[in-house]
Amino acid sequence: MAGPVQSIERAAAILRLLAAGPRRLGLGEVAASLGLAKGTAHGILRTLQHVDFVEQDEATGKYQLGAALLHLGTSYLDVNELRSRSINWADALAARSGEAVRLGTPLEGNVLVVHHVFRPDDTLQTLDVGSLLPLHASSLGKVLLAFGTAPLEAALGSGLDAYTRHTLVTTEDLNRALAEVRDLGWAAEVQEMSMGEAGVAAPIRGYGGLVVGAIGLSGPVERICDSKGHPRPTLITLLREAARAISRDLGAMRW
Repeated sequence: MAGPVQSIERAAAILRLLAAGPRRLGLGEVAASLGLAKGTAHGILRTLQHVDFVEQDEATGKYQLGAALLHLGTSYLDVNELRSRSINWADALAARSGEAVRLGTPLEGNVLVVHHVFRPDDTLQTLDVGSLLPLHASSLGKVLLAFGTAPLEAALGSGLDAYTRHTLVTTEDLNRALAEVRDLGWAAEVQEMSMGEAGVAAPIRGYGGLVVGAIGLSGPVERICDSKGHPRPTLITLLREAARAISRDLGAMRW
């Protein structure tokens, strides 16, 4: 039998490297990490970019996984499986945090809520399963946009509607917020979709580290945020622990 094709092995190594973390990588970083000549790495990256498996940031010249590859990565994962793997962790997160928990995936330029755990108290609550949330004004949506699970064009194409005076309605502001999400590893919305409400969300990763959904906490702004309007660190810690646990169940071994 014929042996492995070296160029494909190298391309796969580059894709795994880009999937291993939330930040973009430059040509020199890719080449050095894999022990490749810059010319070789550049040729492979350009080919991957041509088939939309890799995207290059125009401002920095750095690379990240492309929308076409992310779509392939999520297509194997049925929404019902994502929900079933997340239920126990979502229930535990609601109990530990005292807040409502929602699980979201992209659908036609929006966030589809596929699972919702009520806040564990006696307040009147409405089940959100099946609801569609805006990508740009929800913490779940920002996670999906930041990590390429939902293409940015999906949000921009439908228009950045203003739900409150805090909603991000310009491309520049949204891009700045998404860059911060990638740096922090989680997203927040503070009165951007509804006055008096706030939320935080973290990515759920599947096999290979690709983001396949998002899990979030939501509730009154005074419960989610501190007196300065910043999300409470204890909630962020609980949220990220739950996201990592679900990700491990889905095959994202480093999580």
